[in-house]
Amino acid sequence: MTSLNNQSSSLNEQICAGVKRLGFGLKQTVRLYGEEFEVMSDPFPEAGGIAVTVRTKKSDSVRTVQLPATVLQSVKGRVSAA
Repeated sequence: MTSLNNQSSSLNEQICAGVKRLGFGLKQTVRLYGEEFEVMSDPFPEAGGIAVTVRTKKSDSVRTVQLPATVLQSVKGRVSAA
């Protein structure tokens, strides 16, 4: 089981790095779910997906947002091809 956990952790690290290269890294501005956000953290695994902490441009509130599956699939395709 430890080997499987290490592989999963390594894959998550690669996916997070790929998501960051797509522009979802610290201090980036992104548009998700019809709203503009300033990214306040680097991508991290959460609840079976990848999330970032963001601040909304409209209200300055901070929250955690799961990244869309289409973004993750794009990165997973690149990771598995490498």
